[in-house]
Amino acid sequence: MKKVSDLRIPFTWQNRQPVLLEKFFYLPGHYDHSAAKAFIWEDPAIFDNTRPVVIEYCSGNGQWICEQAKKTPHLNWVAVEKRFDRARKIWVRLHKEGLSNLLVVCGEGLLFTRHYVPASSISQIFVNFPDPWPKLRHAKHRLIRDEFLKEVEKKLCPKAQAMFTTDDRPYVDQILETVAQHSNWKSLEVATEHSDFGASFFLDLWKSKGRTIYHLYFEVSP
Repeated sequence: MKKVSDLRIPFTWQNRQPVLLEKFFYLPGHYDHSAAKAFIWEDPAIFDNTRPVVIEYCSGNGQWICEQAKKTPHLNWVAVEKRFDRARKIWVRLHKEGLSNLLVVCGEGLLFTRHYVPASSISQIFVNFPDPWPKLRHAKHRLIRDEFLKEVEKKLCPKAQAMFTTDDRPYVDQILETVAQHSNWKSLEVATEHSDFGASFFLDLWKSKGRTIYHLYFEVSP
């Protein structure tokens, strides 16, 4: 049985490099990924099948995506989480529950999308409770910005769907303004209820604090 202590970063900072190990992809920052080759989802080390691939960005401790992977074995799921401590928890649960249709990526979402996701290979994406970086001077750190949308668009299948979920109303407005500048992104709905969303640590946390949860739905036609 896998446990948290079984997974360690397999390189020093000086010798950092991308490593795929037991369904966990280490994606180091401050590293030149320009020569990287995109994944082949059918690779036995990844999914070993041709089922549709869905990505969740900002996966946190993995509660939401692990439940989705369990409920939908006909789909392949990719959990992208920047923090190693959180990504490692997802990996432990992946092995504990035998979720062969789940891959964990520990790294920055834009970087992973740009260099490692094959073109036109993703059927759906979710971005759940991304850090809103509320201070204006920190806005450049937000995941959902022009650069990210451009990269994601290249990787999506025709008429793929995207859903962004946040408790931050200013971030909702910024997302809608940014998406409006991309003609291939069609806004379908902004809802404050999603009966089939599933369980999530951040969903429960922000609801317990009385915050409104916003679900933004889009269709993308590259």
